[in-house]
Amino acid sequence: MTSTYHLLVAISEHRHLDQWQRLARRLLPEGGEIHLRGMVTIPPERSLSEGATSAREFREAFRESLQTAALESGRIHDEVQVYVDYEPFRRVMEDVAALTVDLLLVQWPAPLMQIGGLDSQDVLDSLPCDVVLVGGENWFAPGDVLLSLRGGPNMTLGMRVAQALAEDHSITLFHAADQRRAAPDLELLIRAVPNVSRTVTAVTGIADGIAREAAGHKAIVMGSTFRRPDPASGTPIVEQIHARTHLPLMLVRGLRQEAFDFHPPQTLPRGEERLSVRVDRWFAENTFHSDEFSSLRDLMAMKERQGVTISVALPALNEEATVGQVISTLKSALMDEVPLVDEIVLIDSDSTDRTREIAAALGVPVHIHQQTLTEVGAVAGKGEALWKSLYVTRGDIIAWVDTDITNIHPRFIYGLLGPLLKSPRVQYVKGFYARPIKVGEKMQAYGGGRVTELVARPLFNLFYPELSGIIQPLSGEYAGRRTALEHVPFFSGYGVETGLLIDLLERYSLDAIAQSDLEVRVHHNQPLVNLSKMSFAILQVFFARIESRYGVPLLERANRSMKLVVQEPDRFALDIAEIGDTERPPIVTLAAYQRRQRVEAAR
Repeated sequence: MTSTYHLLVAISEHRHLDQWQRLARRLLPEGGEIHLRGMVTIPPERSLSEGATSAREFREAFRESLQTAALESGRIHDEVQVYVDYEPFRRVMEDVAALTVDLLLVQWPAPLMQIGGLDSQDVLDSLPCDVVLVGGENWFAPGDVLLSLRGGPNMTLGMRVAQALAEDHSITLFHAADQRRAAPDLELLIRAVPNVSRTVTAVTGIADGIAREAAGHKAIVMGSTFRRPDPASGTPIVEQIHARTHLPLMLVRGLRQEAFDFHPPQTLPRGEERLSVRVDRWFAENTFHSDEFSSLRDLMAMKERQGVTISVALPALNEEATVGQVISTLKSALMDEVPLVDEIVLIDSDSTDRTREIAAALGVPVHIHQQTLTEVGAVAGKGEALWKSLYVTRGDIIAWVDTDITNIHPRFIYGLLGPLLKSPRVQYVKGFYARPIKVGEKMQAYGGGRVTELVARPLFNLFYPELSGIIQPLSGEYAGRRTALEHVPFFSGYGVETGLLIDLLERYSLDAIAQSDLEVRVHHNQPLVNLSKMSFAILQVFFARIESRYGVPLLERANRSMKLVVQEPDRFALDIAEIGDTERPPIVTLAAYQRRQRVEAAR
């Protein structure tokens, strides 16, 4: 069976993306696949996190240029990566190896200059595939192309590139003959490319000859051997041609180039990297915006190609004022108009108002978490509801959204699903947003997230600095792959979000986590006493995980009850509240869950 031909495009500017795709498609053999990569190079004195905006702009440009028809043809791969780094081309080199790339098409700023932080000489000498460096502007304009080569493997690749650039226009072949080697069979190559209108052969005066022939051509395609210094001047011919013609230059290097031209090292050296740099890079590359995924048709196409199913689970406790609008909005946009979501389920914590009745009337299955998986008992808390929602849902991807949101919008779901559908390495996506809070009938622009900023983020920075780039670790909107979520424990109460982040980090690494900007979330303010209890529970989760990570016993000496100050007109005292999360095991370890999964798999 013939393996798929892989063509990788790596560019550092997102202008003219349509033309880059057009060139790639013309170079791609039948049945091949195109992979797109963006490179944002950050100066070494700056933080990589500053590349987050550029990365988003790059991704947005990719999204706009990728038409659904092109994706459906299978010629352009879904996963478009944008690398933010001091030397982002290293990441491209890793992709070349991982994908077994056959042809690499690279944006080239100028002869002998760096590409994605690496010297262009290293780029050409270190890659086990055909390479085309594309330099200059307006190479996509109509016009004739000058092809200048010495011969060897570069000849075949150069002909392909020249023909792809020229399209219906003519190619002039300037053959720089080498007296040390036998001349290539030019006749066979010329017959294979009918639009070669003229052939010139020279043994000496190569730079002068190329410069002279360049007149009237839109671009020059040259072999990589022209990187060598010209014996007459000591300056590489490619550098001379760039200075004398100012035309776009394409430098080609065939993989099977002779040994003295191509000495690929095992790897280019990489220095030790600080954790802070890794976090900054993660922030730049794994922070998304819901707008990037607003095309539900595109998400639907990706979902169908991947063959995955999606569930939305809505945890609720006495949310009759908002639950109907939440369900109606999500169901209408994500199931009725575009069937991106396969099921919406309400997982209720034994509400005493009309929450369950409203959900059932809207056609949503309702489950009470206290009556689900009764063989393992029931404890109070949202985390318990989330854990049991894994049992009552069927999807390969599960998204959770709180039901108290007053400004619900489909982006609260598609903003979470997008990174999971776009990138197979992502296992879990957290939402973040601006958090104006409602105090009575008045809206305050700021004030939400007090526990996040005063408790959670400081502790993550202290003990889990890998997660210090998470903007809102306690947000109630997140999504993940079942295969990841079913293998981690869930805390039953306020600590569930903290526990999930830490455990998913430990099991899958930082790169498996992403975050998505959901813009604005409006909700009612919680009393300070509730935030105090929330903080108390979250601290216990941190201590539990710190114990296992650092081997420091903390909780065995800690008090699990909290004294709450009561100040009322007729009472001033201390009340005691027992606050502690139960840690539920990974649900995949339950026999009942395993039986249900076997039943679902048999359907």
